[in-house]
Amino acid sequence: MAADETLPPWSAVVGGLTLAVRATPRGGRDAIEGIVELSDGRRVVKARVAVAAEDGKANAALAKLVAKAAGVPASAVSLTHGATARLKIFHIAGDPAALAARLGALLTTV
Repeated sequence: MAADETLPPWSAVVGGLTLAVRATPRGGRDAIEGIVELSDGRRVVKARVAVAAEDGKANAALAKLVAKAAGVPASAVSLTHGATARLKIFHIAGDPAALAARLGALLTTV
């Protein structure tokens, strides 16, 4: 499959999007670094946060970073899978088409 035919790391669901993220805690800064392809072919957003993965601090920082990227309030983002794993799934509440457009525009410039 050609690169432009690959699926994005998000999918539309009722009430918003789900977003797959590969997190790096204690990454020195808070940043979204683009989209990467895992060894199994799945595509995920690569992100890093400065805080350590203690007591959910990294998950909270990552949720804020995702909210900022999607242009939604932090309360619109929730972690649905992967609380203790590097690979996480977030739900972003809102209009799926608008969220996908915003994320697509952001991630093509990263």
